[in-house]
Amino acid sequence: MLAFLASACAGPINQPDLARRSQKTKSVVIVNYGWHTGVAIRKADIPPTVIPESRDFPDADFVEIGWGDWDYYRAADPGLGMALKASFWSSRSALHVIGFKGSAEDHFRGSEVVEIAVSDDGLGGLVRFVAETFLRSEEGLPAEGSPGLYANSRFYPARGQFHLFRNCNTWVAEALQSAGLPVSTSFAITAGNVMDQARRSGTLRAPGH
Repeated sequence: MLAFLASACAGPINQPDLARRSQKTKSVVIVNYGWHTGVAIRKADIPPTVIPESRDFPDADFVEIGWGDWDYYRAADPGLGMALKASFWSSRSALHVIGFKGSAEDHFRGSEVVEIAVSDDGLGGLVRFVAETFLRSEEGLPAEGSPGLYANSRFYPARGQFHLFRNCNTWVAEALQSAGLPVSTSFAITAGNVMDQARRSGTLRAPGH
């Protein structure tokens, strides 16, 4: 009886609101660099209180985010030795964030680009996943970024242990899983596998070279 009264006091479920939150009215974009993948999100869809690092890109329409080994990712010309170290003896990880205007297919010319529709709840789950990958202070304050690979990009310290079987591509697969998409991380160590799965859930916007 008490349980019944408690549920009654909670009020009726707002069915239109539930339907709206489950409709796929938002989207994210997956970018394939050939061996590496990243996920792009409309900056307007990112609450700055959740990802305060997004404030570093005030003029951007989108931010594209990738995860990788701290040393390899930031190196201008990483060699085989650094690749082996990243695969088996990585000590730190990094997030690389690119802010850009316009569409992903225009900005990343020559790269394969897939757009995937997600619900409001799905987008929220993906944004939280990304936010939790940023390394923050004990007080929850963001770390200061450092210059990235491109003009409007920055590196940030990240959480997570990078290795051969949990790399940039499995991280993107995990991000898509957090959005409620039917994506497996089991064989997602290659960009090709991630993009195959992304195409099954989304729309190819640019085929790449």
